[in-house]
Amino acid sequence: MNIFNLLSLFGGLAMFLYGMRLMGDGLKESSSGTLKIVLEKVTNNPFKAFLLGVGVTALIQSSTATIVITSGLVGAGLLTLRQSLGIVIGANVGTTVTGQIIRLLDIDSSSAGWLQIFKPSTLAPLALVIGIVLIMGPSVRNSKKTGSIVIGFGILFSGLLNMTAAVDTLADTGLFESLFSRLGDNPFLGYLTGAGVAFILQSSSATIGILQAFSASGDLTFNAIYAVIVGIYLGDCVTTAIVCSIGAKTDARRVGVVNILFNLSETVLVLAAVNLARYLGLLDGIWYSVVTPGSIANTNTVFNLGCAVLLFPLLPVYEKLSVKIVRDKPESGSVYKEKLDALNPVFFNTPALALRSCYNLLLTMLSVSRENIKTALGLLVHFDEAKWKQLEAAENDVDLMADRLDHYLVPLSAYLSADLHISILSQYHNLVNEFEHLSDFAFNIGETARGMNEQQLSFSDAALRDLSVLEELIFRSLDHSERAFQTRNMAEALHIEPLAQVMGELVYTVKEKHLARLRSGECGVDAGTSFMNVLGDLERISGVCSNVGLSVIARVTPELTQEPHLYLASLRSGQSEAYNREYGEVRKEFVDRLHAAEAPPEPAY
Repeated sequence: MNIFNLLSLFGGLAMFLYGMRLMGDGLKESSSGTLKIVLEKVTNNPFKAFLLGVGVTALIQSSTATIVITSGLVGAGLLTLRQSLGIVIGANVGTTVTGQIIRLLDIDSSSAGWLQIFKPSTLAPLALVIGIVLIMGPSVRNSKKTGSIVIGFGILFSGLLNMTAAVDTLADTGLFESLFSRLGDNPFLGYLTGAGVAFILQSSSATIGILQAFSASGDLTFNAIYAVIVGIYLGDCVTTAIVCSIGAKTDARRVGVVNILFNLSETVLVLAAVNLARYLGLLDGIWYSVVTPGSIANTNTVFNLGCAVLLFPLLPVYEKLSVKIVRDKPESGSVYKEKLDALNPVFFNTPALALRSCYNLLLTMLSVSRENIKTALGLLVHFDEAKWKQLEAAENDVDLMADRLDHYLVPLSAYLSADLHISILSQYHNLVNEFEHLSDFAFNIGETARGMNEQQLSFSDAALRDLSVLEELIFRSLDHSERAFQTRNMAEALHIEPLAQVMGELVYTVKEKHLARLRSGECGVDAGTSFMNVLGDLERISGVCSNVGLSVIARVTPELTQEPHLYLASLRSGQSEAYNREYGEVRKEFVDRLHAAEAPPEPAY
């Protein structure tokens, strides 16, 4: 044995771990939309949740990722603690799939000809060639992402082959024989070894894979490795519990605790069952037998699946114990705390979930801002101190939501590579400011109303009638804006710009009418200044609606809005028949109403 043998061993280990990380990251990113849809549809049926946990973990090759995502969903209120329990158990079973893939090391030259293609020595270069062709070849949808996954697969098997070759050389020194004979004589030492390596690597799949590579030495026997495998479960779940607990809500931390409780129960059950079977002589045939990658994979699967079946009825017990271990704490802060807590860094590695949390909070911002506009306009007619305080509190909530979103979107951007996710992030960045501006303009109108109340000023009946027409137009724009953003509806978005153009014309007309009233003495100068301020804020609100519509159009048909100002100019210059028709209809409706002798109907909020 020499230093070069060790370098080859650790170099192979590095390739194996990097390949697993590259493949896992690619799978998680490409399937994040699926994760969001599947995990959010979990019912109160624990068996369905178990199957979801198995399937998702098999897909993304990481039980830690599945459980951490589940913890984040619980913290966000999208899942209950009870719904998450089956997923946790399923994730522990799903992680055995990686070991079953690595068992391809068992295929040798004596196997059937068609099986030779599945040998790691064939798969590794084949995957690397396919991966690099996908990455460097003509760009098609998701080709680079798929190429990264395939290359990760190739690097993983290349690392396995390097480790196996190094282990074969080191086996001649007697080092492994001495090491693993000690583990066989001392199961507790084997248990600690498995737990320690899994904790350091933060992956049970990787640790099992390393054990499978070491089995190439021919020195690993069942009595030496069963305790190591059981120890791996504990080391991995401790890492998971730590990640679940960082900045998490109470129920989210309980998910990590349930994972530890299950793995501790699994440890006790497996060790007790193995020793009982050994005592009864049921394991004499395999106790000192040499293990292979396939037998290690099967042992791992049998341990996990058997314990999942036997311990499944204990899910309610785990839930009660987790509640006792992690006590409830009194909640405080914003009334929107649950939605704010959904902005969890846990979701960064699954962008669809992270962006979904942002979307939900943006919808809340838009809804609150819209209600603030309604409240503020009501204060102009009848000022109420309680309503004013309510408006102040709601404005602070919107500011808090905007601040949290800004501080979440910036670090999230580093985790995005898909064009779709980058496009969504860009839209959300813009809309955070737009929705905050809606609330700011509402607050400005409220402050105007408060100032008028303090000075005992009021608008004339004619001014209020004009305002009621503008209010109806504003809330029609807000309706279209909300539906356009909520459903990414192009038709709704296209309704906004004609309304915005008409709004600009109506504001100009209302200002001219107001100046005429000032000259005739029908309106006072002080109240007149306040009226002009309100008109300015209403026009700005209409401008925000226009920007929201434009952002939706850009998402659906980005080629139309490469130059937003040119796009708007082309609409208003009469180049679109549909736009001209709708603009004409809206203009006629509201201009006629504004000039009508009778008062218009009450505005529809």
